[in-house]
Amino acid sequence: MTITPPALSVFESLESEVRSYCRGWPAVFDRAKGSYMYDEDGHTYLDFFSGAGALNYGHNNEVLKRALLDYLERDGVTHGLDMGTTAKRAFLESFQNTILRPRDLPYKVMFPGPTGTNAVEAALKLARKVKGREAIVSFTNAFHGMSLGSLAVTGNSMKRAGAGIPLVHGTPMPFDNYFDGKVPDFLWFERLLEDQGSGLNQPAAVIVETVQGEGGINVARADWLRALADLCRRRDMLLIVDDIQMGCGRTGAFFSFEEAGITPDIVTLSKSISGYGLPMSLTLFKPELDVWEPGEHNGTFRGNNPAFVTAAAALDTYWADGQMEKQTISRGEQVEQALTAITEEHPRLGGVVRGRGLVWGMEFTDKSRANAVCKRAFELGLLVETSGPQSEVVKLLPALTTTPEELDEGLRILARAVRETV
Repeated sequence: MTITPPALSVFESLESEVRSYCRGWPAVFDRAKGSYMYDEDGHTYLDFFSGAGALNYGHNNEVLKRALLDYLERDGVTHGLDMGTTAKRAFLESFQNTILRPRDLPYKVMFPGPTGTNAVEAALKLARKVKGREAIVSFTNAFHGMSLGSLAVTGNSMKRAGAGIPLVHGTPMPFDNYFDGKVPDFLWFERLLEDQGSGLNQPAAVIVETVQGEGGINVARADWLRALADLCRRRDMLLIVDDIQMGCGRTGAFFSFEEAGITPDIVTLSKSISGYGLPMSLTLFKPELDVWEPGEHNGTFRGNNPAFVTAAAALDTYWADGQMEKQTISRGEQVEQALTAITEEHPRLGGVVRGRGLVWGMEFTDKSRANAVCKRAFELGLLVETSGPQSEVVKLLPALTTTPEELDEGLRILARAVRETV
């Protein structure tokens, strides 16, 4: 018999069964600061989840909070649709001067709506409009969002089934290393494009994550990404990089594709672009692709001005001097060493470590172990989630501002959780 604590009863009686994270973390959280969250009973949790990547600069970051409070206290515009506002102008200027111009990226900026799937939907619509074709190619184990267009290019069967209708005009191809290196890159894709009898309609675009977060922390090699970009150029397909979770410095560089030296035609950003966990997303594209008619794609909340304020503050604070990238890479090496030590301590578990920057995954031969490890970690005061099609990967997304000491603390807890679930 399961007895629901009174503190949780309202969620179970009133909130939909669709809720998920709260099932693995049965606490009522009350406060959060930096890399820590606190529940109403006074328990402390070190957060290696970071709002699924929406809190790259931690909870209630002081610099961003001050900028937001100052803006609100002077009655700055909160809701502005796509009207011109001082907050939007400040963000655009900062984004251009701090991010785009130093990287020689020519992108136009579109505010499609405040969530990641809004950005993806806009990218897919634009690609189809530009090329006059319907087909989009995605990759195995991809995740691009929960609205219908995004689901059509998402791999997870459970999430796809929730659509309730056929998901069309999307074709999956094997992601990097899908065949464990036994098949040449893009062999199947190239063959289908060449064969007049393959049944594959000429795609308008290819959409890809450089690191598949929800798919199990699958890291694409730089060579593979360069070959994909070349394939898209040769075959007249647009290349869309979904940087919603892996952008904004998660892998080290501001954009996750920088390491590969490619320039995608379209890029989607969301999650940590606001810096404070406020809803905001961007669809970026090369100027020649800006064929939209005024109002052809819109949204009531695409002008989230408080998010513009915190986004500009985050860029000015963390990305003006180039130090954030170096710090993230260094702390990523710290995480990798600790995870490798955990797998070496328990060789019979068959642990595999994957990641870049400050996104890491640890998978075991027994695919059910990840859930057990995450549950025990929560009991010990650490928030980590699972990912992968069978929830078989322990996924770490600590804030980029997490200190080396906090990383050590969390990694010790994780090592203990693995040890105690063997």
